[in-house]
Amino acid sequence: MAHKSEMMDAIEALAKAKDISVDQIIETLEDSLKAAYRREIKKSSNAPLNLSVVISRDHDAQIFARKVVVEEVEDDTQQIALEQARQLRPNYELGDIVEIDVTPANFGRVAAQTAKQVMLQKLREVERGKIYDEFIEKENEILTGIVERVEPKAVYVELGRTEGVLESSEFMPGEEYRPGDHIKVYVLQVYRNNRDASRTPQVAVSRIHTGLVKRLFEMEVPEIATGVVQIKSIAREAGSRTKMAVASMDAMIDPVGACVGPRGSRVDKVVSELKNEKIDIIKWSQDPAEFVANALNPAHVVSVFVSDKEKICRVVVPDNQLSLAIGKEGQNARLAAKLTGWKIDIKSQTQVAELLRQEMPQVPEGTGQVIADEYDDYVPPMDDDDIE
Repeated sequence: MAHKSEMMDAIEALAKAKDISVDQIIETLEDSLKAAYRREIKKSSNAPLNLSVVISRDHDAQIFARKVVVEEVEDDTQQIALEQARQLRPNYELGDIVEIDVTPANFGRVAAQTAKQVMLQKLREVERGKIYDEFIEKENEILTGIVERVEPKAVYVELGRTEGVLESSEFMPGEEYRPGDHIKVYVLQVYRNNRDASRTPQVAVSRIHTGLVKRLFEMEVPEIATGVVQIKSIAREAGSRTKMAVASMDAMIDPVGACVGPRGSRVDKVVSELKNEKIDIIKWSQDPAEFVANALNPAHVVSVFVSDKEKICRVVVPDNQLSLAIGKEGQNARLAAKLTGWKIDIKSQTQVAELLRQEMPQVPEGTGQVIADEYDDYVPPMDDDDIE
């Protein structure tokens, strides 16, 4: 086995290279030497059970058997007689712990190699722990990675000291991934690989999470990064459309304008990163009626009736705005409902006028504008099938 000074040089060099403390390496080395010693003398019937290892700068690594001083020995693997102990040191008393040097003269190459292998294994565990600690702090953040390989059920992204796993369920619809591509991903979860302890921790990432949109805007909009503008909620159908509600803590700053940026420069960068996903930025309001009306943008809303008890908003829109308010396959209304947290029942003015005439025959026939002009307190009945 190498002389202690050479061993310490190796330990210090390894500690520096792996960014691990010398104490951690010595601790793993002590464990490895114990394991190697036990393997070397495993056939011995009186092999000591309690061992300690001493590594000092002036001596080779030494293995000591720890035994309790007793009057009469019943187990010589863990006990030593008082008379025998005092031959080693006269002031030993009953109950003291004696450490006896049991380092074999032939500890040799095999034991040293075993110790080296165990030590390297322990060091890999320490390094994996450091990687886990590094990446666990990046949960709910954005990382830029390089696509390593593409498989049907997952894309593997190189993130530096470990890899990110982009499951197929987290793919952005319509987006293609090729090895070598640089992509931004949202960190969902960092976990240790319990099935294969030799592998580094893995990072579950996403391209569809709403957090990706939020973090991208934080990167592009200084007012959001400083907290002057706050993102209140986000509703997203990845690859197609996102709605984001924002509010300003400063009356002098327009939150929507800040997010859009000069000539749309800020929002354009986010849209580009999301492969031209449409993004509606709307002004948040504490008033549910106003918030829902804003959320249905780009449709114009005539009126909103709020039912706090049912958490439902009944919305009236001009006839020519009904399809726009609902959106293709109901997307605009669906995202507005997710964004606001309110169920939304949308009807055109003509539909509401017809409902009103059924309940109040005296209402003259004509356009749905009658609702806004003469019966603005009328709350249209709710149709469950139309609620988003």
